Amino acid sequence: MDRRTRTTRGTELADFLRSRRARITPDEAGLPTDGRTRRVPGLRRDETARLAGVSTEYYTRLEQGRATNPSPEVVDALARALRLSTDEREHLTDLVARPTPARHTPVAPQRVRPGLHLMLQTLDHVPAFVLGRRTDVLASNRLARAVVTDFDAMPATRRNIARYYLLDPDARERVGNWEQMASETVAMLRLEAGRFPKDRQLADLVGELTLRCREFTGWWNDHRVLRRTHGAKHYRHPLVGDLHFSYEALQPPGDTDKTLCVYNVEPGSPSAEALRLLDSWTAPQHADPVPDTSSP
Repeated sequence: MDRRTRTTRGTELADFLRSRRARITPDEAGLPTDGRTRRVPGLRRDETARLAGVSTEYYTRLEQGRATNPSPEVVDALARALRLSTDEREHLTDLVARPTPARHTPVAPQRVRPGLHLMLQTLDHVPAFVLGRRTDVLASNRLARAVVTDFDAMPATRRNIARYYLLDPDARERVGNWEQMASETVAMLRLEAGRFPKDRQLADLVGELTLRCREFTGWWNDHRVLRRTHGAKHYRHPLVGDLHFSYEALQPPGDTDKTLCVYNVEPGSPSAEALRLLDSWTAPQHADPVPDTSSP
């Protein structure tokens, strides 16, 4: 790892640790009141070190990016002390790991295998799409393009769900709970950045979002991380109105850098009826067969 990469990783680790301990109060951590005046929210460094069972000097070196390659036991202790979620623990592990070119320098374009394309066609009654690294949209079915946006109409290099949510004015009108969905998407990018610190395309995307989305910098600096697995989605479609989905995000076997996203609707619900109407209105029109005028 070169010096610049070490510095960047150290800064990321320091900022992440500071942001996580700032959200935990001594009472929440079960620490007794010591009577000292607190100038900053959350735990102090010495309190965090005590909870993790490491010296204050060592924890300080970690936060300053001067301690490299902490043991798995130390990482686990920090995760417990800071009450990290599963996604946050994964992110911490990524930040303290030594990057390897095979994992951390993705350069080849991602492809969707024929079987996944066939699955999207099979799921033609609900929106479904495949996300790759950086939240790139690698493939989508017709209803996904009708409900979210027509990714196929975009240049291939611009098909990205984060770019759509944060930069397209239409997204702010169409996406219900836009602020929540947009901030969660930023958290997904944060998790990606920990896994692939040398991904130039991801760095370029973060730079573009920083310049063009006024809310992005605040969300990015929160150091929140998230891996979407399931939840609720709400869209306000201009043709059929409100659509409420329960989504599932699945990693296809053998494709850990891809995510299959499926938006399900409750059978018999208003959203199911609205989606059925949207399906019929946007279905490709087939030409009538030419009558056979030949003589018998």
